[in-house]
Amino acid sequence: MSFASDSSAPASFIELDVRPILAAGGSPLSPIMDAVDRLAPGQGLRLIVPFDPVPLYGRLAARGLVAEKRMRADHWDILFRPGTPGGQ
Repeated sequence: MSFASDSSAPASFIELDVRPILAAGGSPLSPIMDAVDRLAPGQGLRLIVPFDPVPLYGRLAARGLVAEKRMRADHWDILFRPGTPGGQ
């Protein structure tokens, strides 16, 4: 799935790169959830991770965030934006 460019996109994103946390042997779940808790209405989260965090999609969908993901050469770049699956 690639990033959509449409008028429903949030005006801004909080960006969180969890690769350093993982490289240090830590768990990124608390920093991710802290970032989600800090989102302003309409704001999204840009998450940079070294793998596809499949279990996270359901957890953040329950918080009203829909994922758009793009695989890069050495990491995943995932936008979590407010919305519902399918954009409806």
